[in-house]
Amino acid sequence: MKTTCEIMVQKVLPAIRAELSRTMILEHRCTQQDVADTLELSRAAVSQYVSEKRGAEVDFSEETQNEIRKFALILLNGGLSSQEKAKGMCDICSFVQNSGWLYRNAPEAKACIICEDMDSK
Repeated sequence: MKTTCEIMVQKVLPAIRAELSRTMILEHRCTQQDVADTLELSRAAVSQYVSEKRGAEVDFSEETQNEIRKFALILLNGGLSSQEKAKGMCDICSFVQNSGWLYRNAPEAKACIICEDMDSK
């Protein structure tokens, strides 16, 4: 059995990065290098996200896609620290968990205890 964190790290976080990359490139006309710099990734990683070689396993709801688009705009406005970017990713990850995606795709998984600890602070 995989832990909730394993599922989220292996499937959901790459899918969030892929959606962010596609949104920033297709909707906001950023270059792959711009996206790489913003997301603190390599340009090669962004290329793989955009071409769906990474992060293509998850089909997000329209509501989740909208949350990701909102976060893309926040990222593009700039000025966020690495810690603030990580917090934004955690927020979207929590949104995915709360949306029911995790329970539909991995019914044995429970809510992430790390996220619960972070939310209580």
